[in-house]
Amino acid sequence: MKLASKNSCKTMNEFREAWKKVDRNKVALLLSVIPGLGHFYKHHYLAGTGLMIGNIVVAFVALWLAIATFGFSLILVPVLWVTAVACSAYFASDQHGCHPWLHVWENRRNKASLGTPGGHDG
Repeated sequence: MKLASKNSCKTMNEFREAWKKVDRNKVALLLSVIPGLGHFYKHHYLAGTGLMIGNIVVAFVALWLAIATFGFSLILVPVLWVTAVACSAYFASDQHGCHPWLHVWENRRNKASLGTPGGHDG
């Protein structure tokens, strides 16, 4: 049983180290398949929320324009919307690490490794 837990810790540490090397811009781009998720990933919460609400508006506009465009807008409008939001997420500044209250576990780990008094849970 102990051997399995050591292997899983090693695997998680390897995964965590590999994940640190991932290009966060590309991950945000891929998450923007659902417009707004890439912005949430880069810690732009207000923009992500606005884009999630915008998804509903874009769906309504696409349906409304479908009457005049014989359904062509059902393809064109969402494709343009997702493309624009994905580009916005890719080029947005990355706010990861700027909100220490969101990453409490990392702050505890850093304090513990530095040997500061606040580094333990008790």
